[in-house]
Amino acid sequence: MRHRFAGIMAALALCATAMTGAWAQGDAANYPSAPIKLVVPFAPGGFTDVVARMLAEKLSPELGQPVVVENRMGAGSTIGTDFVAKSAPDGYTLVLISTTHVIGPWLYKKLPYDAIKSFAPITKLVDSPYVLVVNPKVPVKTVGELIALAKAKPGRLDYASSGNGSSQHLAAALFATMADIKINHVPYRGSGQALTDIIGGQVSMGFLGVTAALPQITAGRLRALAVTTRQRSADLPDVPTLDEAGVKGYEANIWLGLLAPAGTPKPILDKLHDATAKVMQGPEAAKALATAGLTLSLSSESEFESLLKSESAKWGKVVQDTGATVN
Repeated sequence: MRHRFAGIMAALALCATAMTGAWAQGDAANYPSAPIKLVVPFAPGGFTDVVARMLAEKLSPELGQPVVVENRMGAGSTIGTDFVAKSAPDGYTLVLISTTHVIGPWLYKKLPYDAIKSFAPITKLVDSPYVLVVNPKVPVKTVGELIALAKAKPGRLDYASSGNGSSQHLAAALFATMADIKINHVPYRGSGQALTDIIGGQVSMGFLGVTAALPQITAGRLRALAVTTRQRSADLPDVPTLDEAGVKGYEANIWLGLLAPAGTPKPILDKLHDATAKVMQGPEAAKALATAGLTLSLSSESEFESLLKSESAKWGKVVQDTGATVN
């Protein structure tokens, strides 16, 4: 009797699995049948917001449903990200993340989600360097001069970031540690306001995305000292890398990617991946990326998952080595 009962239960389990698979396939065939929400866990006007709105605009006709951008900023991108982690895994709520996504777990003692396990990777999207900028009134024109000024006036220079625990925060903290200087962190609720206050002179310096900083550099409202990648930026060919400027071994960049809640059926993930890859490789997107100073960097779902894990390890070490906090 026990064996017969066990057999029945096993058969029911197999049946349930088959039904779940069939549902997922059928649901994916009809997906999407309603608007899709693309959450940006940062304030409007920043680097991530620019890419999100371009992606939403191009994805809408490709998927046949509106893709609506919703900004849910705060707490180093964790508020909006947590909202998506707790959303239904049906493909109708997505999040556009940046490098900040894998930094948060190292800075916050308790997060209501797991940066890796709570999400299903769709694809990496783009890469871009940060550019170290200063307000033109700061009396420096090179990284060496900035370091000398900071050492002459320890703790007197302020740097802006898009928030506590953001990748801008960590990029600057890493710079300060490697250059052996003391500079003060001024966190904002988004890179847009950070940019505004560096231009206004309320804050001396910051690490900004090339997308946002380039027009201000060209107009003379910001002075570019260095980029954060190992190679120079095609948009700022005369600006050295930090490694070239004397901070040997320095390297940091920002990447953006697309996630869904964990448990989202793979057929839906595949449909989102393929649609995203198609529009991002289209001529209109390519033009927009070139104008924004971004490099297309698509990946498979598994490649993006591997990146999340390796970047988490990298930035976790930076947090530990620099002693960076969210206080």
